[in-house]
Amino acid sequence: MDVFFAIAGIALGVGLVVAGADAFVDGLLGVGERLRISPFVLVVLLSGFELENLAAGIAANAKDLPGAAAGTVFGGVTFLALGVAGLGALIAPICATLPRGFLLWTVAAPLPTLLLSLDGELSRVDGAVLLVWFAIALVGVARAGREVLYADAPEKQRFSLLRLSGGLAVLTVGGTLMGNGLRSTVDRLGVSDTLLGNTAIAASVEAEEVGRVAVPTKRGKPELALGNIAGTIVHFIAFNAGVIALVKPLPLDSATLDLHLPVAVASTALLCGLIALRGRLGRIEGLVLVALYASYVAAAVTVAV
Repeated sequence: MDVFFAIAGIALGVGLVVAGADAFVDGLLGVGERLRISPFVLVVLLSGFELENLAAGIAANAKDLPGAAAGTVFGGVTFLALGVAGLGALIAPICATLPRGFLLWTVAAPLPTLLLSLDGELSRVDGAVLLVWFAIALVGVARAGREVLYADAPEKQRFSLLRLSGGLAVLTVGGTLMGNGLRSTVDRLGVSDTLLGNTAIAASVEAEEVGRVAVPTKRGKPELALGNIAGTIVHFIAFNAGVIALVKPLPLDSATLDLHLPVAVASTALLCGLIALRGRLGRIEGLVLVALYASYVAAAVTVAV
């Protein structure tokens, strides 16, 4: 029964974190519109700015579950590049040509994190370096792919400040519940927090991304679908990793260093390579990406046993 309540706490926490993040971003967009900030600038700044993932990582690290915290970053990137892109292409083939510079910036985004992780830890200094790199990479992505990151003006949001503050409050509660549930599940079942973070937590928090990819494609805007994936990867691998390490140094275990981080880097390069070479993600490419993600999950389970 205790295990049931622990898992229920994780599920409830994930739900609250997702809902809180949506409310926060809606509020932020509304505040930006009221302040007459350019929609283009807002989209560039907010592409991939997913507080649910960041809150999950900070909460896990605060509960001394660094493997799970790292998993929200590296497992999240792998899920986006393989799982989300693959499932999105299976639902609706994505035919789009992205600027080469945009793809190169996306491929380069994980490299500083990979280099800084070689000593087995992301320190607070490393976190600060990653935040500086994030600013550089985000500007590079935005300049190289203006048409990809462009979005129509956001609809006016009512009660923007209330949504903003309410979203933050719900995020805090959800992150706490999820962290406590994850800690209890790991303690009682003896499951690796690294495995949970890189697979179950990463996928559950980011599952909504499949819809964010499929819907724009069906509406005739496939560039936005791919731009959302690429922009989110840049945020996760640089901004989220940097903030998590800045709040509390993030030790990286052998499974993270030998499997999860290299796969995140390789999957990003693979996705960008497919887009550059093929100019599309059809159902065949989607099937390949999904199969690769399934193989990665199987490898993660094997390493954790």
